[in-house]
Amino acid sequence: MAKTSARRRYSRGASKDVASAMRRRKHGTLRSGKGGKVTSRRQAIAIGLSEARSKGKKVPRKRRSTARSRPR
Repeated sequence: MAKTSARRRYSRGASKDVASAMRRRKHGTLRSGKGGKVTSRRQAIAIGLSEARSKGKKVPRKRRSTARSRPR
């Protein structure tokens, strides 16, 4: 089987925005929308992608969260 060429899901600029958010998290200067300090790695990535999206860079649409609607 020949491997098909995969398209880039995120632009290089979007990757830089995520890297910047991760750096700010490491330095302790990354804040959430409500002003709280971000310590979660996943939240830092989400903030970076959100910033890239608002700048108009190539980032896929947000996936709908299924974690909350799932019964425990």
